[in-house]
Amino acid sequence: MASVKPRKASEIWQASLGKIELVIPRPSYETWMRGSEGISFAKGELVVSVKDVFTAEYLQERLSRIIETVLRDVVGEDTHATFIVENPSSVIATAGKNNPPTQSQPSDDKPIPVERSTLSQVEQRYKKLSCSSLNPSYSFDNFVVGDSNQLAHAGAKAAAEMPGQTFNPLVLYSGVGLGKTHLLHSIGHEVRRKGMRCIYTTCEEFTNQYVSAIQNGETALFRDTYRSADVLLIDDIQFLIGKEQTQEGFFHTFNALHMANKQIVITSDRPVKALRVLESRMTSRLSGGLVADIQPPPLETRLAILQSKAKRIHCELPREIVEFLAQRIQSNIRELEGNLNRVAAWSQFRNEAVTLESVKGLISESTGNTYPDRISDQAVVSAVSEHFQIPADQIRGKSRRKMTVLSRQVAMYLLREETDLSLSAIGKLIGNRDHSTVIHGHERISARIDLDDELRREVLQIRHSLMRED
Repeated sequence: MASVKPRKASEIWQASLGKIELVIPRPSYETWMRGSEGISFAKGELVVSVKDVFTAEYLQERLSRIIETVLRDVVGEDTHATFIVENPSSVIATAGKNNPPTQSQPSDDKPIPVERSTLSQVEQRYKKLSCSSLNPSYSFDNFVVGDSNQLAHAGAKAAAEMPGQTFNPLVLYSGVGLGKTHLLHSIGHEVRRKGMRCIYTTCEEFTNQYVSAIQNGETALFRDTYRSADVLLIDDIQFLIGKEQTQEGFFHTFNALHMANKQIVITSDRPVKALRVLESRMTSRLSGGLVADIQPPPLETRLAILQSKAKRIHCELPREIVEFLAQRIQSNIRELEGNLNRVAAWSQFRNEAVTLESVKGLISESTGNTYPDRISDQAVVSAVSEHFQIPADQIRGKSRRKMTVLSRQVAMYLLREETDLSLSAIGKLIGNRDHSTVIHGHERISARIDLDDELRREVLQIRHSLMRED
């Protein structure tokens, strides 16, 4: 006897939810599907009530194909879904194409009003996010310009002088401690002096605020606050990797500001093309403006930075000591200045003249090069081995156990993404395997991390352990 297909809207949607829960990550299901209800079903059209506009947009843009497939299986025929927000008369988005009007849709073509935050709510939230958090010591006046950062400095100055008109978006990238945050704060100070609305935040803070907005039902306030800015400054965009929901919120905020010719400035610890785990549509948007890198400064620039810093803190040092400090630290301006501060403090507390010998004893023998130019192949294998608790010789071996195969493929993926090794060299390193096996392993992980939140987090944890800066 053939099974009876459910025909009531609530029954159809509940049956669909049971299937959807099995094919999408649990966090995505809890965030976007939990609490939704089937309202009506007629002529191949299922109307579903969801909690807010963000949810409706997300379901329409990201999950419509999955939903249509599941609905076809549950109903037994092609079925489209229309999403409404709480009030069935307010249709926000539809999944599928050529959806005919239903009774829940308005009869005219006027835009449907969406509930927004009040002006006072936006102003209160803006005050908390405004440029008051900028570091007063980070300004264009005390940024030392050299060949290694000239383009980034010029782009930042242009963005500050003509926000939204040139180099929008502006993406600054470099290793740790080379001045990208300094330039970001400098832009903030400049536009604030012009009386413009400026929001500066780190990517981590943006993520926390977005998650909190979803949990507290304040997505409209979150959206309206960020979109009220004339200039948006986001630090360390690489931390959006692995945060699918936040990427969605950032993407819509970015689009809204960009379409309104509002300035967007973003920093990253790697080139845009290296942000491989971010959505392609986002990296495409970021590449549409000016992408400028900051290279480690040459000796001349390091000397100029130390002399400028010493002058600001009223610390006079012999030339030979300044040169010693500049030579010891080659790729991290923050550490360079930190050592100068250490010498200055030592001199003040000891109340005696600083000598080269005393400075040599004070400064550690570390080169200060904490940001690797290149990740070694052995470091990748070791990191994967440590993370999955699978011995390196097993990763290179012939074991077909599930976790061993996974760790082996993750190693292949990271070796392909983070090193310059050829396919054959990677295969040789991972147990003398051929290049086709490496391609398969890389493609396997590439596909899975787009769908499996847990695996994505694990891959990112391994990568962060390799790139750890302290």
